This record gives sequence, C-alpha cells and structure tokens, in this order.
Amino acid sequence: MTVPDYSPVTETCGEWVTPEALSMVYTRYRFAAEFCRGQRVLEVACGPGVGLGYLERQAGEIVGGDLTERLLQQAQRSMQGATPLVRLQAEALPLRAGSRDVIVCYEALYFFEDVDRFLKECRRVLAPQGRLLLCTVNPEWPECHPSSYARRYYSARQLSTLLNESGFACELFGAFPAAPASRRAAWVARLKRAAVAWRLIPSTMVGKRLLKRLFLGPLVPFPAAVVDGMAAYAQLVPIESNRPVCGYKVLFAVGRSA
Repeated sequence: MTVPDYSPVTETCGEWVTPEALSMVYTRYRFAAEFCRGQRVLEVACGPGVGLGYLERQAGEIVGGDLTERLLQQAQRSMQGATPLVRLQAEALPLRAGSRDVIVCYEALYFFEDVDRFLKECRRVLAPQGRLLLCTVNPEWPECHPSSYARRYYSARQLSTLLNESGFACELFGAFPAAPASRRAAWVARLKRAAVAWRLIPSTMVGKRLLKRLFLGPLVPFPAAVVDGMAAYAQLVPIESNRPVCGYKVLFAVGRSA
C-alpha cells in the first residue's frame, strides 16, 4: 500500500506565509496550551513539530506523531531529540488505553481515511474526562479552497455529530471572521472565489506562495517553532451547530470523553 506524503501541503520552516496564517498557527497552540498544563499529551499529525516545543513547556509529558516520515525527520531535527516522536496512522494509535489526558489534532482531520475509527481510537487512548482538540478549515466559508489531498471537510454540524456519536461531549468555536475588512479585501475575496471555482489555485505550498505574494501583499517567514507573542492571538467565539456557520474561516472543536 502506498503511504501518502503530506509534506507538499504542510507549512514548514522557510516557507513564506501571510501574517494571518502565522496568527492561525499561534492561535491553535496557545489555545491548546490551556488544556495541556501538567497533562499527558499526544499530538496527532504533528508535521514538522512547530508546536510541540510550545506545548511541551506546559505539558507533564508529550508525544508527537505523524504518518509522513519526511515531516517526522524535520520534527526530530527541530526538537533535537528532546520530545518522543512516533510514526503513526491516526486510525491505529500506538498507545495504551487511558494513557493520555489530551489529544491535539490540527488541520488534518480532512486527510484521514476513516474519521470514525480515528475518533474511536481517541476515546480508547484518552483517560476519563480527557480532551480531544480539533481544528479545521470551515467548508461553509465561501472562500474555502479544498486541498487536492483532502478526503472530506466537516462543517460545524458535522463535527458536532461525529464527536457526539463517538461518545464525546462537544464544544464548538469559530475563529478568524470571514467578513472583508476593506474594498481591496473584498476584491481579493471575489478573485479567490473565482480561482477556486475554476480550479486555478495550486495544490502545493510553493505554488500557493506565488499567488499570496501577488494578491495578499507582504509575507512573513514560517518559524521553526511557536513562541509566545510571535503573532496576533485570535479570540475564539463559541458557536452553535444547529445552523450553517459561514462567518468564520476556522472551526475548533473540544471533545470531552466520559
């Protein structure tokens, strides 16, 4: 069986991103840090490990895991062996039952082959009252651009249903309001929607970088590690799952195990 390589669609050190993209990364890990203090943590789909060190400073212990060997090697170099890393498949987590208090899985759910099985694995690995933290792009955001690597994106309603059916109590949050802030932003938004409709947006980070520079202005380097104050922190807003959620670019879900 061919193992997918997700490195072409993963932000890594040395890439150039928008300030908002950097804020998204910082927001994810600062939000997660509140749950990780003194806890046993697993990050699934940790990629190059950009947030592992940040969470490690709060956690009692932490393990990072990813399916892509190339990304794990980058994480190993970045962490210099300080954090245990394991190659894993999300649907078969190589940890004992009840051995984690927090599982973090950011911007990866849409890549998984069997999300139901992944959530069942999280229930198995989490201790009672453990937390599962998820973050994903909002497919109901009009400018959402599906990745060619993605299997399926999940709306707020679908996330809530998935978590509830897997035995989690679920809280949902929205972040990064989608409303354009200026005429130029509105023009860029219309242009992006047209590009998405015509499938003109590249699938790789390298290709996307050219479009970002053209339409979104100055870019900033993607860091090797998350640090406090590296970007603006976006306040998360509680949302309901009983209606479409179009006003936020990003969705967060916190599932609590029984």
